[in-house]
Amino acid sequence: MTAATSPYDRDLDRNPANYVPLTPLGFIERTAAVYPKRTAVIHGARRYTWAETYARCRRLASALAARGIGRGDTVAVMLANTPEMYECHFGVPMTGAVLNTLNTRLDADAIAFMLNHGEAKVLITDREFSPTIEKALAKAKSRPFVVDVDDPEYRGEGRRLGDIEYEAFLASGDPQYAWRWPEDEWDAIALNYTSGTTGDPKGVVYHHRGAYLNAICNIVTWGMPQHSVYLWTLPMFHCNGWCFPWTMAANAGTNVCLRKVEARAIFDAIRAYRVTHYCGAPIVHTTLINAPEELKRGIAHKVHAMVAAAAPPAAMIEGMERMGFDLTHVYGLTEVYGPATVCAKHEEWAALDISERARLNGRQGVRYLMEEGLAVMDPETMTPVPADGETMGEIMFRGNITMKGYLKNPAATQKAFAGGWFHSGDLAVVHPDGYVKIKDRSKDIIISGGENISSIEVEDVLYRHPAVLAAAVVAKPDPKWGETPCAYVELKPGASATEEEIIAFCREHLAHFKAPRAVVFGELPKTSTGKIQKFILRQRAKSASAIDT
Repeated sequence: MTAATSPYDRDLDRNPANYVPLTPLGFIERTAAVYPKRTAVIHGARRYTWAETYARCRRLASALAARGIGRGDTVAVMLANTPEMYECHFGVPMTGAVLNTLNTRLDADAIAFMLNHGEAKVLITDREFSPTIEKALAKAKSRPFVVDVDDPEYRGEGRRLGDIEYEAFLASGDPQYAWRWPEDEWDAIALNYTSGTTGDPKGVVYHHRGAYLNAICNIVTWGMPQHSVYLWTLPMFHCNGWCFPWTMAANAGTNVCLRKVEARAIFDAIRAYRVTHYCGAPIVHTTLINAPEELKRGIAHKVHAMVAAAAPPAAMIEGMERMGFDLTHVYGLTEVYGPATVCAKHEEWAALDISERARLNGRQGVRYLMEEGLAVMDPETMTPVPADGETMGEIMFRGNITMKGYLKNPAATQKAFAGGWFHSGDLAVVHPDGYVKIKDRSKDIIISGGENISSIEVEDVLYRHPAVLAAAVVAKPDPKWGETPCAYVELKPGASATEEEIIAFCREHLAHFKAPRAVVFGELPKTSTGKIQKFILRQRAKSASAIDT
């Protein structure tokens, strides 16, 4: 009997009673109905319940629909972590449109490219970013309808550029707007652009199905109790805040907004609102670890932190544990909706010493529950590497929390999905217990005298130096060895160290050929999410080498 003639298929078809496309928009509808009076959003003096937030999202959708916005249209937003940004994650897709969250630290040329490439019909923008947006709009092929956000928490000099202010725009909408469920869960819900360090940014397209699944997976993976209190240290523009805007609606929790990521503001919010969860890049957690002790006092409840990076330094993991924060390490990329692996902890690890726990927790781990495939393979043969902790291959993903593809870029999409897997570009090994550990980005491996040097391995040692706040290691061209490691180091406030001291420290903990041959001190270039921009440092190292020769 073939599958086509199975009795379990005969006369048992999909219908509206037994099949509904998945979408995270249903989360806010349910939570507003079940917990209408619970606090949904806190921002300065502003407070909104779930019923109020849902009504504001419907007003936004209604106002957008009245301007002709519908299925497949793009609505771009240039916003900080404010209630307006949260509302856009629901109000925009409620019309069938696609939400394009713009990186607030990009320059006007990059923003203009995104507005043009995504064909944004509406732009919702915070006054703070008016200098950049004004220049970007001047370069736009077709000026979108502009809505200005006047956040009372913003005290700067930015000005309005648009056709209407956000609250007035909302007032024109219907709080009972009958938004429609997507007809197909494969419909696009969001557009996120990659960094574009080697050319124009690529537009990563998310679908409703993936957003739904990863939003729920965040709760399951993190073991989040219902009504958690989540602090927005992670930018909502970054992979749609790793899907946490939708997660918090499903969780019926409270979103505590934060315009600017600063140690004092974070600790104050944790105390004032009893924040239970927050996310961020390693630099966010390192900032808290190195904050003055008086800022940390008075936090008696358990705080859960999530860190995502190719390799969070072991020293940072140890520091978070000593501070009493429970840290969960995840890893992913824009193309997989943010986090797609987790270093799942085991009870027996608690009996190990702190350095060993940090080593185990520093791995990228295993696949997210809602990601169907994770493998480390030879990209040429597409065969898995042995689980020996030594043989390197490329991390690859497949499953429902993988992007639809790159907007208007079929060649890049085809390349990314070659062999039926998404190619991450990250090089890793698989340990005997099946846990994945990143060794480097393929472009960051340093080949010195024919030997491969993992920049991450060297960085991990640098972070253990008591004077080092942040570090990055890149290849510096060398006439004899081809390449040698060059360390860029940012020192802690008030700390001091010499190049010779840093090199000697590394040689104590590494094979000598892996130790940096040069150390450059100064503030490291970082993205808006706190990631160190190695491509800038590679350019500096190359330029310095040219000068030396």
